[in-house]
Amino acid sequence: MSDLKLHNTLSKSKEGFVALDPAHVRIYVCGPTVYDRAHIGNARPVIVFDVLVRLLRRLYPRVTYVRNITDVDDKINAKAKASGRPIAEITAETTKLFHEDMALLGALPPDIEPRATAHIAQMIAMIQSLIEQGHAYEAEGHVLFHVASMADYGKLSGRSRDEMIAGARVEVAPYKKDAADFVLWKPSTDDLPGWDSPWGRGRPGWHIECSAMSREYLGESFDIHGGGQDLIFPHHENEIAQSECCNHAPFARFWLHNGFLKVGGEKMSKSIGNILSVHQLLGEAPGEAIRFAVLSAHYRQPLDWTDEGLKAAKSALDRLYRALETAPKARAAANVPETVLAALMDDLNTPLAISHLHEVASALNKASDQSEKDRLAGELLAAGALMGLLQNDPKGWLQGAGNEGVSEIEALIEQRIAAKKAKDFALADRIRDDLKAKGILLEDGPGGTSWRKL
Repeated sequence: MSDLKLHNTLSKSKEGFVALDPAHVRIYVCGPTVYDRAHIGNARPVIVFDVLVRLLRRLYPRVTYVRNITDVDDKINAKAKASGRPIAEITAETTKLFHEDMALLGALPPDIEPRATAHIAQMIAMIQSLIEQGHAYEAEGHVLFHVASMADYGKLSGRSRDEMIAGARVEVAPYKKDAADFVLWKPSTDDLPGWDSPWGRGRPGWHIECSAMSREYLGESFDIHGGGQDLIFPHHENEIAQSECCNHAPFARFWLHNGFLKVGGEKMSKSIGNILSVHQLLGEAPGEAIRFAVLSAHYRQPLDWTDEGLKAAKSALDRLYRALETAPKARAAANVPETVLAALMDDLNTPLAISHLHEVASALNKASDQSEKDRLAGELLAAGALMGLLQNDPKGWLQGAGNEGVSEIEALIEQRIAAKKAKDFALADRIRDDLKAKGILLEDGPGGTSWRKL
């Protein structure tokens, strides 16, 4: 048993994490619906659960991380119709772009990434079982889950019946036995994706996908289910209903949800025009700075995304990399500093962990003995790796990796050195000031002149 504590949405409290199998921790996180590029709100759960998986892998001998791809959905159908492009082409392209963007944010790929369209048979089998057990029924080509058949439906969200109906924005269809019943299978017209089933040609409802895919790869019961706070109801509530009624076993033991993300105090919305794609932000700052900005807030709290916050994240990383630059030969230590580890073990308190990174960096800057510098730099690198941070070469980071003007800057530095030797201090100062005006800071030290981007 570890000392890891996680806030469990199901119990509404912070609990000590106990794995169902100490030799193998299993985690499922809801992945993207692939119809458009990921925005920063989509990226938040990817980053948050990436840190959790890194931590779990430090604590347990085996961790299986599953994150799905939803590639059958009405939003995808609408995109295909509007663009005139084939659905398979859209989902393949969008999945590839998602992978590229998340990799640039330092997120490790999941161990298994199932696609919904490859698991239709598993969904149909699960729906048939629910019908046979009296938890679902067929009506006019649809199959619906009968909410009244589950006594403790609503235990995750804690909502009343009226709140659940309103929150689910349910369609009050004449074929429903109850307004709260939700779709497991729906008919498809010839122009929409569809699969043969006992109820005719159709396609799955959204909720059944994750129930079927999590059971396929993690079993009927597993340790952790994660996602954004917006998924608590109806998506995760309905996953529990389908899975537990079908399998007669507890579904996920722990439910973790990250908070909402706003932009400048407002909810992201196409109508407002404030949706920020990860691709767009990567044009403004390195992926690691975006990751750092996300981790600067506790995962359960709302995160207000601002330009100032992103700039502050980049500046904070610059400080950490400048400290690492003083120990260029250091390698990541085997042990993470206890302060950093304790913060992460307490419900992934990344803001506190980041403050401890700065403490180690301060000690590194003050150390005079090189062996002590190497030791502290090794601890800083180990702590950073646990959070998916400080993965770049310090010099490359500070100079701006891929900067096309490097040779030009180096030539100007050589000119400045020559000017100083010739006692032409006016020229030396002018070169320094011109570079600073272009965002390049020169720093003179015992080892010569170094430079970095401001």
